This record gives sequence, structure tokens and C-alpha cells, in this order.
Amino acid sequence: MDPVRTEVMKNRFAAIAEEASNVAYRTAYTTFVKQTQDYQVALANREGEFFAYPVRQGVTSSVCQNLRPMVDEIGIENLAPGDIIISNDPFSGDALCTHTMDIHMIRPVFRDGSIIAFGWAFIHASDIGGAVPGSISPTSKEVFQEGVRIRPNLLYRKGELNRQLWNFFADNSRIPDLIWGDLQAMLSGLSLLDRRAQELCERYGTAGFLEGVADVIALSELKARQAIARLKAGEYVFNDYLETHDGKGHIYIQARLRITGETLEVDCTGSDPQVPFSLNFVTGERTHPFLCMPIINYVLTTEPTIPMTGGIIRPMRTKAPKGTLLNAEFPAAMGNRWVAVMRLYDAILGCLNQAVPGGLAAAGAGQAGIIAVAAFDEATGRQHVSVVEPFIGGTGGRCNGDGVDGIDTPVGFLKSAPIEAVELETPFVIRRFMIERDSFGPGRHRGGGAVRIEMENKGLGATVTVRGLDRFRFQPWGAMGGGAGHSGRTVLNPGTPEEREIGKIDVLELKEGDLLRMITPAGGGFGDPFEREPRQVLEDVLAGLISRDSARADYGVVIAGDEVDEAATARTRAARRNDRLGPAFSLGPVRSALEETWPPTASATLADTVMRAPLGLRPYIIETLRQRLGRSGQKITVAAVQSAAEALFRERRLV
Repeated sequence: MDPVRTEVMKNRFAAIAEEASNVAYRTAYTTFVKQTQDYQVALANREGEFFAYPVRQGVTSSVCQNLRPMVDEIGIENLAPGDIIISNDPFSGDALCTHTMDIHMIRPVFRDGSIIAFGWAFIHASDIGGAVPGSISPTSKEVFQEGVRIRPNLLYRKGELNRQLWNFFADNSRIPDLIWGDLQAMLSGLSLLDRRAQELCERYGTAGFLEGVADVIALSELKARQAIARLKAGEYVFNDYLETHDGKGHIYIQARLRITGETLEVDCTGSDPQVPFSLNFVTGERTHPFLCMPIINYVLTTEPTIPMTGGIIRPMRTKAPKGTLLNAEFPAAMGNRWVAVMRLYDAILGCLNQAVPGGLAAAGAGQAGIIAVAAFDEATGRQHVSVVEPFIGGTGGRCNGDGVDGIDTPVGFLKSAPIEAVELETPFVIRRFMIERDSFGPGRHRGGGAVRIEMENKGLGATVTVRGLDRFRFQPWGAMGGGAGHSGRTVLNPGTPEEREIGKIDVLELKEGDLLRMITPAGGGFGDPFEREPRQVLEDVLAGLISRDSARADYGVVIAGDEVDEAATARTRAARRNDRLGPAFSLGPVRSALEETWPPTASATLADTVMRAPLGLRPYIIETLRQRLGRSGQKITVAAVQSAAEALFRERRLV
């Protein structure tokens, strides 16, 4: 590897990726692409690994995906110049697509009659048909309810549009013209990538271009190995929970991180089976970035000069048994899958806190509530579907600073839509969009704050769907003595006789004048709150972020006027310091109470045992066993789970 040439090629690849992504972004049509930026354009090698990937706009979490399995569905030998592969099928292409709303396109880059690379682009389509506007309902039970599904096929063949294929798609979307506009924007980006790759080949020769690709990916792998080697070798286990949509049940997620030298494995065995609603996702047989995203982010953080390529994931292995929530089988619904990705992120982050001396970070808000609205345009009489906002709370407090307000690490690439655009494209007037006071998880470094949004419907009627809401019961956990962050909530018509808590939203019909208030969860705190500098607490009080009561109760800081009362603060902290000593993770009362009855070992045993049952019976069996075992009111043991499962299997004649 020539270090000078590798650095030159690294920067050239990054530049052309950013240029192509910017072209796509600037010419897109829907709010979710042109404002929120849920899209991307990039270049991959013949093996499907990305070597030119943008970071300034668009989705960044797909850098370690692999295109080749989708290409192989068509056959690389069957491709010609001008071909464009299209698919949104999660059950094809070894999980490049992870839910049907993501439309992927692949363009082969030919040079002298041979394929030297693949251009790739995707958009999150704001509507592809299905049971509800926006195509995603948290309560969908099967993928059939989530819109049209297209296996890998050729949208363009030698530059000619396959109109029958596109018509089939367009006939199933509520907003086909807008989706077509987004796809055309992505095609422009793909065309530019092809042109820039040809220019690099003309300058450096085709062999030089391909050597540069291989070297840049190898450099990413080398730096990833160096970052992993700095982690403490060993095996670490952590778990977390998703909430069922009705707010009463839970779904168990477990991660086991094994670190050996320069390599590691994330094993999700012990996580619950796939569920009959849209939290599932597919990860296939290969190492999948959704199963190791915190590790990828750790590498990118500790190696800031690393090239953004698929080489980052080479030293990592992932495992999620087929049929579990994290590697679902057909016909699982997956529209709401990102909240499950985020909860696994938290579980792996809990492992990393054990592998990094001194800890790394507390849990973030753990949701990305995508608010979509469908309403009739009174001028045209046609229904219009638009995304309002990716509704996200703050990150957890970190080992080196406070959490970031209003955004969480796994979805840091999503942008808020401008209020003016929302009010132009929807019947809503945004009355408030703000950081929620006293929501932060307390800590030496406090968690990032929750977000409050208040939307008034000024139209005749509006249908609102929100996917990705979670942590209404299970709070984002604090780390290294930090406190848990606050939970989320939703209220309809607050401060009126019609006020009511509505919990998680599936499909909500708003009449004219209704006001919807939504508050996200907030990040957990990191480190003992009584070690936070009193001056920082004062600044938060003066900024209106926390109240004086919270300053005293959570931090032991007494504010007199606009200054810290040093003497009273010292007395308060001294009197209560022994009360602050607690476990490394502050889990919140709901989770702590659950684990008093259901220890993680029992939950993991239950999940593994239920996998012996046929796919369709697993939800019934796991819920039945939880109910039967929970009646005793006693702490549930592994042996009790195994005994109860054997009895139920015999009862249902499954043995």
C-alpha cells in the first residue's frame, strides 16, 4: 500500500461521493428526502463493499452494508451498461433492504466492457401503498400490510425504462409523482458517480483506480482493528427492552460482546422471537451493520481519519438466530424496525461501557418517532401524504461531556424539517417546538434533553401516523452513577376539557382545531450528579433547562438569586453523598421492578426455549408462559422457565 496514493484516493473518493449525494439531495421532491435527508448515494466495489461514502448529508448508518447479494439476484454476468436494479424487498438480497419503504437502486459502472464498481442509491419512500398513509403502522402484523414489495428487478435495461414495472409500483402509491421525482434525483447522483469514476480511471488508469479502491478499504480495516485492540478483551453481556404497542408488555433484547485482540463478535442469541407487529428486521447470514452499529460508531470516533468504507466491518462478526426479532423470517412486518435497531444499540452500548475503562456513555432517548400526516388538499381534492418531523430525544451523557439535546446517536443523520415547510405542506400549525424542561437524566455529564412539539390541525381533518415511539415506560438508563432519563408521552388537546393521554400513536384522526402534544424521552446521565460542577448546574437553571428544585434534588446545588450558594450546596451534598452510591447502571423503577421478577437469565432462557416452537405459535407461547410464570409473584428461575415450557409444549402437543 502506497500511503501517499492511498490518501489521495481516499480524498478523491470522498469528494465524488459528497458531490453526487449533494446533487441527489438538492433535486429531491419529498420532505423526507429533501429536508429530513433519509436517502443516500455511494459507490461500492465489485464485491459490494462501499469505498466512496458521503458523511455531510444523508444516511450514514449504511456504510457497512453490502450490495453484492442483491446484484447476484440478477446475476452480474447479466448486467449491461445503462442497467438499473431496483428493489425494496427485505427478504431478498441478504437484507440490504430492511423494510419495504426503502427503495434501493444499483447501477453497474462499466469500463472497457467490464464492471469496475457499483453505484448505489436509496430513498425512504413517503408512501408505497399499504394499509395506512405513509405505509407504516406500528401494529401491522404482516409485510403484506406495508405496501407493494418488489424483488430485485431491472427498472432500466440498457437505458430504457421498464414502464410496466414502474406502473405497477406507481399504481400502489398514494403519491407516485413525488416518489418518481425522488428516484430521478437519485438517478442523477448515480449518473454523476459513473462519470467521476470514469474520470479517475482516465487519470490514474483502470488498474490504478482498482488498486486505490482496494487500498482505501484495507486502510479502513487496519484502523478498525487498531480501535478494537484498544478495548478490554473479554465477554460482556447487557440487555434492554422494547415496549409492546399497548404499553403493557415487553420484548427482551440481549447482546453478548466477545472481544479477542483485533476482532470481536456480537451475539444476539437470547433475544425474543419475531413479533406479530412491525418491530422486526432482517439481517441475513452475513455480518450486518444493524447488529454492531455502536461498534462502528466507536471505531469512527476513536479513529477520526478512517476512510468511510465497508472495510470498517471486516474485523467484526454478528449473530442473530433466524426467526428472532433481529433476524426475522417471512412474512414479518418491519416498517417500525428502527426502534428495535435503537434498542439493540443500547444493549451493545451497555456492553461497551464494560469494555471501555471508565465507561463510554449512557443510553439515549432510544426512539425516532417519524410523524406523518395525510390530509386532503382542499384545492385539488386529492389526498397528500407528508412527513412532519423525525421526532427524536437527546443522547445519553458521555464520558467526556453532556448529551446532545434533541438528537440521538443512531439517528444523528436525520434533520428536522423547517417549520415553514411543514406548515406549507400540511394542515398543521406548529405551536411549540422546544427542549422540555427538567427532562434530562442527571449526571456529572447530564443526558440530552427531550423535545416537545405541539401541532394544531387547521384543516377539516387529518390522519396522523407515528412509527418509532418507545420508552414510555422503560426509561433510558444512566451509566456510572448517572440517573435515568425521563420517559416520553403524548397528550391530545392539553389544558382543555377534552384532554387525554393517548400513549403511542398508531393511526390518529384529528378533527379541525385539535392540538397534539408529543414529548420524547431524554438521555440518561453519566457519572455521579453530585460531581457536576455547580456552575454548570447554574447555567442550566438560568437557561431555563432545569428548575431550581431539580438543581437541589438531583445535583445538590442550591441557587440563591442568580448565583450558586456555595455553603448551602456543600452542606446539601455532604448530607446526601452516601445516598448517591449505587449500581453502575441506573435502570429506572419500571425495569428494576421487572428484573426483580424476571432476571435477564430467565428472560434469555425463555426466548431460546420458545424458538423450538413453530414460527406462527411463538408469540402465543411466549406470552402464555410469561402470564403463567408471573402468577406466582416469585422471582422466576431458569429451571422454572424450562419446566413451564415443557408442560406447555406437551399441552400443545409440540413435543
